[in-house]
Amino acid sequence: MRTLLITGPGGTGRTTVAAATALKAAREGTRTLVLSADRTDTLGAALGVRTGPAPVEAGTNLTAWRPDAAERFRADLTAFQARAGTALDLLGAARLDAEEVTPLPGAEELALLRALRDAATSDTYDLLVVDLPPTPQALALLALPEELRRYLRRLLPAERQAARALRPVLGRLAGVPMPAEWLYETAARWDLELAAVEAVVEDRATTVRLVAEPGPAGTDAVRSAGTGLALRGLSVDALVANRVLPGATNDTWLAALAAQQRKALDEWQETYDVHKVPHRGHDPRGTDDLGALPVPGVVNETPSPVEWPLTDHLADEGVLVWHIPLPGAIRDELDLIRRGDELVVTAGQFRRIVPLPSALRRCTVDGAALREGELRIRFAPDPDLWPRTR
Repeated sequence: MRTLLITGPGGTGRTTVAAATALKAAREGTRTLVLSADRTDTLGAALGVRTGPAPVEAGTNLTAWRPDAAERFRADLTAFQARAGTALDLLGAARLDAEEVTPLPGAEELALLRALRDAATSDTYDLLVVDLPPTPQALALLALPEELRRYLRRLLPAERQAARALRPVLGRLAGVPMPAEWLYETAARWDLELAAVEAVVEDRATTVRLVAEPGPAGTDAVRSAGTGLALRGLSVDALVANRVLPGATNDTWLAALAAQQRKALDEWQETYDVHKVPHRGHDPRGTDDLGALPVPGVVNETPSPVEWPLTDHLADEGVLVWHIPLPGAIRDELDLIRRGDELVVTAGQFRRIVPLPSALRRCTVDGAALREGELRIRFAPDPDLWPRTR
């Protein structure tokens, strides 16, 4: 199953492009599901249907779904209260009724991730089109499974579960309460769910499509998005330049805007496969309008796997080099910290903690440089950690 993640700056028509892309694939005979987590039904407005917590048919081979964050949040909280009932009673906590619970910030993102996992593992569809939030929020959302799994491993290490039978004894000897069995079971269940979402995001059949309106602000946003997506190892299959103005006009004001757009388009075409969608003078509504938009199709071939990051051995210098693609990165906005067996890479507003492979864990960082949109980190073998040859 192919998964196409669509994102871009806010207000650039991401949802419209996602709906048009899904409609085009469906009309070509591909069983397609388009997924959105927008609180307002912008997806349904574009398709001319009402979307909600259950998938709805939006046309032949086309299904639309907007998961309900409130319903899932209430179910999760109710289940948590049931499992932690003893602890809550000891604390004198009052139980919350499901009817009085409203979703907390972040509930929509978690609902979208769960829906993404459920849809990607289903055999009902051939293509999943996901209307993601604006790029900064989308990148934070896509990073969430990896980061939460890392937090769980630090807070509840798996190796401690081996001492389950000893916990009651240790609790009596130490005089302090030990973590209950249900806590480890819950953590293990969360880890499995997060791993399933992470597998979808990292799958080589998952690609990203950027949507932006050409211009100075769009150029800055695309540069930042390219860096953030590359830091997560995600590839951009196309850049949709939305609302492109006609080049020939007698209006000096429109001519100036069109000139700004042409400058941005020329710059984008040096890096991306750019597809222009002309400005229609109104917001597209309904399948007739969507079908008239010249959005790019979805290639059926699965992209070739790419090693990320790439490790290169410079035998003549005796060092290992880690190559991390970071297109659009600015040298002054880069930061690199070695933390035990992990590397903390910061590029502007984006950060990722990357575990080092076993070979690099026995090395020290010997230097780093940003060249041609690629961060190259040199590792020198640590003599105290590498076996000595006789």
